[in-house]
Amino acid sequence: MKKLFVRRTAGITAIALCLVGAAACRRKQAEPAPVATPSFSISQSRVPLGSPVEVTYKFTVAKDAPKINENYRVFVHFLDSDKERMWTDDHDLPVPTTQWKPGQVIEYTKTMFVPVYPYMGPTTVLMGLYSQASNSRLPLAGENNGQRAYIVGKLELLPQTENVFVMFKDGWHPAETPPDNAAVEWQWTKKEATLSVRNPKKDVTFYLHLDQPGLFPEPQQVTVTLGDQVIDSFTIQPKQELIRKPVITAAQLGTADVVDLKIKVDKTYVPAVVTNGASRDPRELGVRVFHAYVQPKA
Repeated sequence: MKKLFVRRTAGITAIALCLVGAAACRRKQAEPAPVATPSFSISQSRVPLGSPVEVTYKFTVAKDAPKINENYRVFVHFLDSDKERMWTDDHDLPVPTTQWKPGQVIEYTKTMFVPVYPYMGPTTVLMGLYSQASNSRLPLAGENNGQRAYIVGKLELLPQTENVFVMFKDGWHPAETPPDNAAVEWQWTKKEATLSVRNPKKDVTFYLHLDQPGLFPEPQQVTVTLGDQVIDSFTIQPKQELIRKPVITAAQLGTADVVDLKIKVDKTYVPAVVTNGASRDPRELGVRVFHAYVQPKA
């Protein structure tokens, strides 16, 4: 009886060792060869909360990269000093991954508005490519922070008080946020809306991020004025999102400590009317503004 017990114990031990060995083998499986090298650069490394920055993303495809049979999406995560994710800048590529060729360089620049997040200090930037169908991620070259999220850069978040003060004055509806994302906020204009701006008395870029969600079936003409000066004029189409960046010179701003910028639309609409009652919104709406920001030029 004692011998039988020893044999059983030995058998169990051997099975356990085999299982441990198999698990170790799985852990030691080599990571597939990287399909590309990601990189990230930013127009300024110290960024006030709420401000726009120009971000350049680049993917250098490996010379021996295999054919990619699915269009992957870019994920970009911004982490605080505790490695907690604050916000993302996920987006589609200008050249889909199914069209990538070995040795190709895909580089593009986009404007990102830094959210007004309750944090200031060093921020780590992670990048990667993921499948929307399976959520799997492609292997890339670089410092893997885990789960094929690669460290590509750093920046420092500064207080929002570093920004030029801009106040939504007259002609605006109250601020709104979608129910599923409190980080996004917008305000609708009426036919004419005024922004009150502290005058930095130097050349500035005026960032205006707006859209027309498409309830109104006609294009609208939008004009931005400062006094009797036209700063910008453009057409926005239904379901179109724009970021306008006109330069306003110090001479145009003048010498007053505070100046008013006016956003005017040539036509407004009432959702309850144009949707034949599908919407109950009785407000007169112009365009939807997500960001209005004045950035002094260096």
